[in-house]
Amino acid sequence: MGLGNLTIAVRGIASNKLRSSLTILGILIGVGAVIMLVAVGNGSSVAIQQRIQRLGTNTLTVFNRGAGFGGGPQRGGTQSTSVKITDGDIAALNDKEQAPDLVAASPVVSVNSATVTQGSATTTAGQFIGSDAAYLTTTDRPVDVGRGLTPDDVTNHSRVVVLGRTTAANLYAAGTDVVGTTIHVNGTSFTVIGIQATKGSNGNQDLDDFAIAPYTAVQDTLSGRSQGYSQVVAQGKSSDAENNAQAEIVTILNSRHAISGSTTSPFTVLNQASLLQTATDTNQTFTILLGAVAAISLLVGGIGVMNIMLVTVTERTREIGIRKAIGAPRAAILGQFITEAVILSMLGGLAGVAAGVIGSRFQIVGVTPVIADYSIPLAFGVAVAVGLFFGIYPANRAASLRPIDALRHE
Repeated sequence: MGLGNLTIAVRGIASNKLRSSLTILGILIGVGAVIMLVAVGNGSSVAIQQRIQRLGTNTLTVFNRGAGFGGGPQRGGTQSTSVKITDGDIAALNDKEQAPDLVAASPVVSVNSATVTQGSATTTAGQFIGSDAAYLTTTDRPVDVGRGLTPDDVTNHSRVVVLGRTTAANLYAAGTDVVGTTIHVNGTSFTVIGIQATKGSNGNQDLDDFAIAPYTAVQDTLSGRSQGYSQVVAQGKSSDAENNAQAEIVTILNSRHAISGSTTSPFTVLNQASLLQTATDTNQTFTILLGAVAAISLLVGGIGVMNIMLVTVTERTREIGIRKAIGAPRAAILGQFITEAVILSMLGGLAGVAAGVIGSRFQIVGVTPVIADYSIPLAFGVAVAVGLFFGIYPANRAASLRPIDALRHE
């Protein structure tokens, strides 16, 4: 591919501007589609990971589903016994000898449809729960105004509460000094001691429409103690230790709540690491599928390159004959048309990269695209390879023409 071939190829492309532009457009669409659709898949994966990570750091959630899955009748007609998560279970989970891979385990008491009032303002908290001091750390809910719950608040059954940003905004005017004020939850007064930092949404739920109080105070005033705990939220020491932590939780709870004649655990453990890995694997498959669909348009663009090059060879048959008659070797003719095909593909690839990068700056079907580092060089490289591959046959056809046949061509 010498300078002479390059000059002839550029001249040939310039002599048919409209046809060359349409060929470049086909490659542009293919490259742009690959970059944008892979970015959409990658952006969807990132968004899902962020939503899962908002649930907490190395978090495991234990649900009490009761013997026989939900406390309903078991097979054989016997009535199952509801298995409650108790204070003894919480103490066992927080015992470092029994559960060395757990940082903390916090009970959760949920108050459904909690009506919260402050002065003339009233709202229904999306989540109103009772828990302990470790809950805010376990679920990654830092407090940026005032303070969070303390062990003393739990021990003393203190009627104090930390509000989420949305709940606070529904009760107070902007700029109000909230800490130290009193709210009423289903008629029971609680003193506001802190405001949670903005946490955002996990896709289905506003994580800032939230309030938390010591579980002892919630049991005293709102839920009662006979209900037990609806769930336990625990934190593993690290993401690598989550599976070990899950096994420790299951072992401890099953040993404390052995059910005669049942081989099924009455508890379900939701492992954040497993959930995150599953979501990542699913989205990788989705991204590959999107990339494969986009690659089809790039293949079509390559077929367009071959079609145009075949037309070009036919139109320039006499030129080929003259060049061969004056001594141009086969390699020179071959290089001329391969160079032209590659230039068309490179121009289309560069334009496609620009289109893909610009297009990825906008939301697509509600997803904010995130360009994958590998997608740009991959798409551009494939575009050039497609041009080279689909340019070989027309170039070889041109190089194989006999000079006498080429000169006779009308």
